[in-house]
Amino acid sequence: MSLNKYLDVSPEVAAAVAAGKPVVALESTIISHGMPYPQNVETALKVEAIIRENGAVPATIAILGGRLKAGLTPKEIEYLGKQGTAVHKASRRDLAVLCARGEDGATTVTTTMIIAHMAGVQIFATGGIGGVHRGAETTMDISADLEELSQTQVMVVCAGAKSILDLGLTLEYLETHGVPVIGYGTEELPAFYTRKSGFAVDYRIDTPEELAAAFKAGLDMGLKGGMLVTNPIPEEYSMDPAVINKAIDEAVAEAKAQGIHGKETTPFLLAKIKDITGGDSLDSNIQLVFNNARLAARTAVELCRL
Repeated sequence: MSLNKYLDVSPEVAAAVAAGKPVVALESTIISHGMPYPQNVETALKVEAIIRENGAVPATIAILGGRLKAGLTPKEIEYLGKQGTAVHKASRRDLAVLCARGEDGATTVTTTMIIAHMAGVQIFATGGIGGVHRGAETTMDISADLEELSQTQVMVVCAGAKSILDLGLTLEYLETHGVPVIGYGTEELPAFYTRKSGFAVDYRIDTPEELAAAFKAGLDMGLKGGMLVTNPIPEEYSMDPAVINKAIDEAVAEAKAQGIHGKETTPFLLAKIKDITGGDSLDSNIQLVFNNARLAARTAVELCRL
């Protein structure tokens, strides 16, 4: 059956993919669930502008009226920003029902990868991926992002896994599922708000050209799954590890006390950390997304040259 029954690719994105031009996918959960309006819309449009400045076409991804969308208009981004958390946070398990019901969904890392792959987009920039939550040995709370990375051929450029997670177990899960974890200019896994975590990545790569070459080799070999590129937050926006770790511990304790679990966990923790840090964590979050967009666009440009 034709994907056109469910998928709408914007004319600009479709033309770029058809012509072999660089395209970078962007998620929409960061718009609806990641920050307040109008900052969410301003940030989303700025990220798209950064991708254009670095030679690629942005493809912000979402589900609108039951349609899988690869490439949103500014009006559609504005709509998502205003709707905020009223929009479903859509993971893989939600796609079929939302499409069948004609409902809206903001895409997580998982669903952005799926829709990007359907649309022929190979590189995706985000803030941080989900992972294995603290205490997952009893709760089994593991993000679908990790499973998607093991089966969908998309390069994900991020600032590491969010430091609200169990980073050691997250890396073990990725290793078990054969996902290469690349450190861009670093041998240590970045921890989202901070540049270091104490955990080693699989490989250090220092240029967009080498990133593109490694990803292309995997595509050429038909290897199942994607590639995770972890790009440290710029030094000037990196937070003091002691401050952010204290805020995370407080937020995790409060989430446990309130019985927060499942897909509500990450938005709750990020909002609580923002409050505890007086908004500094949100500023860092925005800057690391900008940084990842630049690297993803430059890598997409290099991939198109191969």
